[in-house]
Amino acid sequence: MTTPFKIRVEQVSKIFGPDPKTAMAAVNAGMGKAALLAQSNHVLGLHNINLNIRAGETFVIMGLSGSGKSTLIRHFNRLIEPTAGRILVDDTDVLSLNAADLRSFRRKKISMVFQRFALLPHKTVLENVIYGLVIDGMPKPQARAKGAEQVALVGLAGFENHYPGQLSGGMQQRVGLARALATDAEILLMDEAFSALDPLIRHDMQLQLREIQARLHKTIVFITHDLDEALLLGDHIAILKDGVLRQVGTGPEILVAPADDYVARFVRDVNRARIVTCGALAVPGQAGGDIELSADQTIESAYAALAQTDAPLTVRQANGDLAGVLTRQQVFDALARA
Repeated sequence: MTTPFKIRVEQVSKIFGPDPKTAMAAVNAGMGKAALLAQSNHVLGLHNINLNIRAGETFVIMGLSGSGKSTLIRHFNRLIEPTAGRILVDDTDVLSLNAADLRSFRRKKISMVFQRFALLPHKTVLENVIYGLVIDGMPKPQARAKGAEQVALVGLAGFENHYPGQLSGGMQQRVGLARALATDAEILLMDEAFSALDPLIRHDMQLQLREIQARLHKTIVFITHDLDEALLLGDHIAILKDGVLRQVGTGPEILVAPADDYVARFVRDVNRARIVTCGALAVPGQAGGDIELSADQTIESAYAALAQTDAPLTVRQANGDLAGVLTRQQVFDALARA
C-alpha cells in the first residue's frame, strides 16, 4: 500500500521586498534571481516549488548557501508566508489557519530543531525539554515523566539536572531534539540541526537520529548543505539552487541519473559504489544466474559477487520478490562513475 503524503507543497514562490506581486510577474516572465535583485532590489527566495513528502519518511532538502532551503522549511509552519502557492499538511491548507489554530498546529502537529540550540540557560536539561509541555498546560508531574522518557531516548539519562552550560555542543543539541520529540508532534523540522557540531559529534548525532527514526517513524524534514549527510539520512532528497528545485529522488536515483549539469557537478565526488544499490540499477522483468543479491545491497557488493561468476546477478526485494537482473556491464559502468 502506498504511504499517503503528509506534506504537499504546491507551486510555492517567495519574493522578499516591498512589492513582491509585481516582482513575481517578472520572475514568471523569466527573470532570474540575480537580474531581479539588480533591477528591482527584490530577492527571489523560492520559485514554483512542488514537493510531496510521505508520512514517516526522512525528507532532506539541500543546497548551497542562498539556495532557499531554510526559507522553504519555514513555510511549513508559517514562520514565513509565501508570495504564491499552498502548503498542505494532512490535506489541511496551513495558510487557511487562523491565529488560534496556527498556535495549536505549531504546538501539537509540528516541532522544530534549530542549528543554534536555543536552550534556556537558566533551566536544567529536563526543564528545557518539558518547557513547551508545561506552557501548554500539562501537569508538571506528567510533563516530567514524559520529559524523562525523551531525555533517555536521546541518550542523556543522568543529565536531567544539569544546565546547558555544563554540556558539550552535541549534548545540547540532543536536548533540543528531546524537547522537539516531547511534544509528540507528527512532523519534525530540522534546519541545519547538526551543522554547528564537530565532525565526529555530528556523525554520532546523525546515527542517533536514524536510530530514533527507526523506532518512532516521524515525518522528518531535514535541511542541510552537506551531501554526505543527505545521503546518510534521506529517504528522498530535494536539491535547490537559487530558489529553484532542480531534482527530487532517492540518493541512488540522483547519483545514477542527475537531472542536469548542476546536480551532476554537485554529486560528482561521491563514491557511488558505497551508495548506489543493486535495486536502483537492476533491469526489471527477468532473472539472472544462481547468485542473488538483495535490492538494498550496494554495487560494491555486486562487484564482489561478479568475481565469482560470469552470469548476470539476480536481484530480489526484501520480501523475496524479483527486482530484476544486474549485468556485469551495468556494475562496471556505475563503478566507472564512482
